[in-house]
Order: sequence, then structure tokens, then C-alpha cells
Amino acid sequence: MSDNAQTGHWQLQTLVSQLRSARDQWRSRNGRSSGEQGGRELPSREAMRQILEQLCGALFPMRLGPVDLREESEDFYVGNTLDAALTALLAQARLELRYAARQGKAESLEIDAQALRLIQDFAAALPGLRTLLDTDVLAAYHGDPAARSVDEVLLCYPGVLAVIHHRLAHHLYRAGLPLLARISSELAHSATGIDIHPGAQIGPSFFIDHGTGVVIGETAIIGERVRIYQAVTLGAKRFPADESGQLQKGQPRHPIVEDDVVIYAGATILGRITIGKGSTIGGNVWLTRSVAAGSNLTQANLQHDDGTQK
Repeated sequence: MSDNAQTGHWQLQTLVSQLRSARDQWRSRNGRSSGEQGGRELPSREAMRQILEQLCGALFPMRLGPVDLREESEDFYVGNTLDAALTALLAQARLELRYAARQGKAESLEIDAQALRLIQDFAAALPGLRTLLDTDVLAAYHGDPAARSVDEVLLCYPGVLAVIHHRLAHHLYRAGLPLLARISSELAHSATGIDIHPGAQIGPSFFIDHGTGVVIGETAIIGERVRIYQAVTLGAKRFPADESGQLQKGQPRHPIVEDDVVIYAGATILGRITIGKGSTIGGNVWLTRSVAAGSNLTQANLQHDDGTQK
């Protein structure tokens, strides 16, 4: 059967016309137009996936780089890969800044120069991010008795992949590229089941064990040497609205977790509360109040004699 005969089954010309009409109506209602000269308006999820893969390879070339890489060509690979990744990232940054300018959220002047400065700053931060990530990899190795080497945790552990993405995304978020940051974090979320908002502030030596179902909100602050397990939520207790009923953005609403805290599987910690230094939060605990340093909370010691929650 010919291709023309096959396409006749779907009435493609009619479908294409109807879809164009639907797009035009949406754009008209929302005051939107196509990108410059009909080009792409928004950053690309696929482009960011490739960029992040290249950045991971450049940060850890002999472990996350190409299978045939040899140490004598390591620097050449890193330089070539970084050049490609940063050039592509610059193009995505320009798209985000132009989009923000069209939405009235940024100045449209000198966007190309601004994008270049931001990506230059990002590039300059990569050695420091690599050093920070080394603390996370070591924390995973030392925090899991099943881990046989730092290479194993870097190659295999979803928590480590999520943290790598987060460190990169957090820098983009703070630089004023929140859409690129969010795409980066959601790519890790899709791959690992770990949802870390790029705005979350996380100290060194951070370890997420197992990881599936972990949620860390935008305004969470996590100290040093913190370890959390699967299905932990650091979330908001409530979402304040303004006079028009719209949710207020950017308000501190997620927990502060101080240094050396361990949070076991299934714990739900909500609101702008503080988990004091050195505390241990047991599995499946539901917590909406601050706890002092050195606390050890379990479901049992959170119950009154009548069984109600403290």
C-alpha cells in the first residue's frame, strides 16, 4: 500500500488545519506569538537533556564520559565537550531571556550580552561544583554499607544523579534562569523519581539513599552532612493567597534542616519549621513543628497516651 493511501486513513490535511486553528486561537486569547522570525520561542527539554549529559561527562570524564575514553585524552575530551555544552547552553539561555522579556519579566536590551555573562559565570563555577559533588559522592559511599566504592555510587545511585542535576540547576536558578533550572531538575525527577526544586539550598555531603518518592520544596534549606531516605517530603504546610486569591510566590514555606540530620523513609515534614542539628526523624513521622537539636523522633514518642498526635 502506498504512503498516500496510508495517509488517507487519517485525513491529515483536515487534522493539520484544525490543529493550526486551535493553536492560533490559543495564541490570540493569551496574547502570544511565535518566536523571532517564526523560530522556537522556548528552551528545549531535549537540548537540556543533551547539555546535562555532556556536563556530567565533563565533570566525571572517566566514569560518566564515553566508554572508549582514555586518560591521555581526558583533557581534550573535557575541553571539547564543555565547549559544545556551554555553547548549546548559551543558546538556551538566550531563548529563556527573550521569552522573559516578551512576558514583561525582564529587560529586552542586551539579552545576548546578558546570556553570555550568565553562562560564563556558570562555566567558572564548574570546578567548585565538582569539588562540592565530590563531598556528596563520598557521603553516599560512607552512608551506605552496601556501597563497595565511590565509583559504584556515582555510576549507579539515583540519589547521586539527582544531586548532580540539582547542583547544576541550583546555579542556573540563582543566576536568573529558572526555566532552564526547572527543566534540568525535572529531567532528573523523570529519571530517578526524586523531585528537588532547583531553588532548594543544600549544603555539602548530602546523601539521598534509595530515593524514590523524595520531594524537596523550593524554599527548603538543608545543612551539611544530611542524609534522607526514600519517600521523604520536605514540603509546605499551606499556600498563602493574595487578595485576588492567587497563590503568593517565593514565600519561605518549606523546612530548614540543620547539619547532621538523618530523616528516615516516609517521613513528612511540612512548613517553615526547623529540624535541629544532629536530630534523627524516624520513618513515617508526620511533623509540622520545630524540634530541638539532638532530637530523636519516632511515631511512638510522637503519640499521646490516647493515641492522638502531639
